[in-house]
Amino acid sequence: AVVSTQSTGKIEEIYLFSLPIKEAEIIDFFLGSKLKDEVLKIMPVQKQTRAGQRTRFKAFVAIGDYDGHIGLGVKCSKEVATAIRGAIILAKLSVIPVRRGYWGNKIGMPHTVPCKVTGKCGSVLVRLVPAPRGTGLVSAPVPKKLLNMAGFEDCYTCATGQTATLGNFAKATFAAIAATYAYLTPDMWSPTVFTNSPYQEYTDYLAKPFVKQPKKEVKY
Repeated sequence: AVVSTQSTGKIEEIYLFSLPIKEAEIIDFFLGSKLKDEVLKIMPVQKQTRAGQRTRFKAFVAIGDYDGHIGLGVKCSKEVATAIRGAIILAKLSVIPVRRGYWGNKIGMPHTVPCKVTGKCGSVLVRLVPAPRGTGLVSAPVPKKLLNMAGFEDCYTCATGQTATLGNFAKATFAAIAATYAYLTPDMWSPTVFTNSPYQEYTDYLAKPFVKQPKKEVKY
């Protein structure tokens, strides 16, 4: 409700104060039309029961606006359609900002990772290395999709471990992309002047009793 009535229209405000995003509609509000999603894989998983096996479907979905925001969602369900729908919602909830930088001189728009970053999941370790402009994404198909969705134009990658496990490969790449903002480079040394948190700023609005609005249908 605060988002729809009081927002300044930038999702970065949420990230600045590390506020948890608990509704997928918040991401739709900010990034809506720019977001594109892609199903990376649907795999059957089984549980042994007395009567045999029980099969469910696990969906991996990546979502991004090709301009500095990316999310990854994993959902398991009895039906493929339900798993995909749930994975899209979880991917929206996990959307993170992506920091881009330069390989050499700071000319034009940022195009690659700001420094070497690493992500790990299971045995899979993914390393992203800055690349000169025009290199393209030197990568396996799975990280390539994620890097492209995040808005990187050039990047070298290095992967070790069991990369055939697509889930871990995607999660490791996502962790590496998330690490771009976790690394404090000298150009970010200047002290951040924080304003009031949105919770504090809109405290009068939040104190009012909440009146539920009729829900709009979201078509997938």
